[in-house]
Amino acid sequence: MNEFKHIGQVNFEKLNGLVPAVIQDSQSMKVLMVGFMNRKALEKTLELGQVTFFSRTKNRLWTKGEESGNFLKVVSILIDCDEDTLLIKANPVGPVCHTGADTCFFETNPKGDVQFLSYLQDFIDNRKKEMPEGSYTTSLFQKGTRKITQKVGEEAVEAIIGAMANDDENFLYEAGDLIYHLIVLLSHKGYRIEDIVQELKKRHSLPSE
Repeated sequence: MNEFKHIGQVNFEKLNGLVPAVIQDSQSMKVLMVGFMNRKALEKTLELGQVTFFSRTKNRLWTKGEESGNFLKVVSILIDCDEDTLLIKANPVGPVCHTGADTCFFETNPKGDVQFLSYLQDFIDNRKKEMPEGSYTTSLFQKGTRKITQKVGEEAVEAIIGAMANDDENFLYEAGDLIYHLIVLLSHKGYRIEDIVQELKKRHSLPSE
């Protein structure tokens, strides 16, 4: 979860101590549900890393999933321009709606496989920030540009060897290693996988020569 530094800026006064919180799937970008938070609910959300609302009917804090086990694990929290609404990107554990539906708007919420790359970079970026001991990703960041680029090159060669040998299983395995190490390099250099997407989109829009 990213560190939310704007809790003091959130305007809880407009709605008598509450702000709406829009919950969005961090991978599919589907809107999952909308709830309300007071200051204590936001603080609890930050403490637990799980979305916690203020229940107006129960008049108490309520962590989503506390009874069903279908928690919403927080990835990031954003505040809007008026500082009175929160956008929380989260990873849902199971269906979100009490009816059993994927979302409270009765939409299906398929997990986009390609969008997993963005989630993977969020994970890698957190490794870069927190640098937990014993993590392979941490060791790469500690060793710096030379080691990371070396691994990108090694995995590219391995992927090529698998392709040339028509060893599809090994090719896909090594291609996965290549993409992982490339994302580590992007994070190390301060970029995101989305920056590559923007570069490719620019090229795609160029007129053919």
